[in-house]
Amino acid sequence: MHQSSGVRSPRALTLSRPVSWFLLGFGIWSWFIWITFVKNLWNDGSGLAFDDAGDPTAYFWVHLLLAVASFVLGTAIGVIGFRGLRALRSTHGE
Repeated sequence: MHQSSGVRSPRALTLSRPVSWFLLGFGIWSWFIWITFVKNLWNDGSGLAFDDAGDPTAYFWVHLLLAVASFVLGTAIGVIGFRGLRALRSTHGE
């Protein structure tokens, strides 16, 4: 009888082509949306992002943090999609 040590051998996870393209597209979309959002936030003239003295408000800092976190996550998701497409290309090329 064979007894398992509880350690699995690593297996490569392969994403499908549509999923890889979706993830890459999401990453690109995140770059476009969140960079545009931060530009608009920085140029806000409504009084929400900056007070009368020109200092950033809590609204500015919260939304900047939200944008940076979303940008970083979108970038990571896009990288996963790109690597998925690259892996598919290399497996079909063999």
